[in-house]
Amino acid sequence: MTEPRPIILTCGEPAGIGPELAPKALAAGVPFVFLGDPRHLPEGAAWAEVSAPGEAVAPGVLPVLRHDFAAPAVPGHPDPANAAGVIEVIARAVDLAQSGAAGGICTLPINKEALKTGADFRFPGHTEYLAHLAGDVPVVMMLASTGVQPPCRVVPATIHIALSEVPRTLTPELLEEALRITDAGLRRDFGIAAPRLALAGLNPHAGENGVMGREETRWIASLAARLRAEGFDLAGPLPADTMFHPAARARYDAAICAYHDQALIPIKTLDFAGGVNVTLGLPFVRTSPDHGTAFDIAGRGIADAESVIAALRMAWDMAGRRAGARA
Repeated sequence: MTEPRPIILTCGEPAGIGPELAPKALAAGVPFVFLGDPRHLPEGAAWAEVSAPGEAVAPGVLPVLRHDFAAPAVPGHPDPANAAGVIEVIARAVDLAQSGAAGGICTLPINKEALKTGADFRFPGHTEYLAHLAGDVPVVMMLASTGVQPPCRVVPATIHIALSEVPRTLTPELLEEALRITDAGLRRDFGIAAPRLALAGLNPHAGENGVMGREETRWIASLAARLRAEGFDLAGPLPADTMFHPAARARYDAAICAYHDQALIPIKTLDFAGGVNVTLGLPFVRTSPDHGTAFDIAGRGIADAESVIAALRMAWDMAGRRAGARA
């Protein structure tokens, strides 16, 4: 695999656990640089300012691309004055990745309420903002396990909306787009030459032939059949309640689900600490630990770095595959 440029680790919400995870993330053993305000790093952290990703620092020292914020950070208490800085760091990381100066980005968690309050942030989250910065490209969110076998990879076709809105939001066009992006992402970023996809039904028992819901018989099954005729290795629509035990997961590489909890409950149950959030469809690599800002434990030094370590390693592997494809 061709070695890519280092990964950018964005600081996330400085009042959360992100800054204290950054020094611990050196255990990932892959080249990365922290992008943020060094004042927000935990007291006693060994860091050195660098001018570009890949600039050498001593072993065990966190390389930092400095980005000054308006205010210090108080763990557990987000400051609206720092909201603009959080957004600027994400945009700067994307610029570095798109220019080729970085192999990709790994984003530490943000707090959407703090960004909306402090900077009128108008995006539901990281994923949508990154898609906007990339030119409003279509993307999907994949959660991928690193600590269970067979692996669990899930894609929710609809994400942060009320459950009551799912049936009208889940259109044939949206679901087809999610399936196509997932297939392409598994090929490009995970090195799976012939992805096997499993499609969950919207309703209990995948509608049971219209008894428990008609979406499957009305259009989901015909969409799946059309894609299979095109060459997709696609099973479904399947009852979601029997898709995630080990024998079932061994039959597919990713499950495409109808809504947020249908996808995220199984992976967070199976691999809570080792799950990684991946954005498929972007022109650059992006991963993130599958947890939030954890304001309740921020600043106490007890935050578990397993997920950010897994996210950095996955970003490095994905970046290597893209670099190899360009070589």
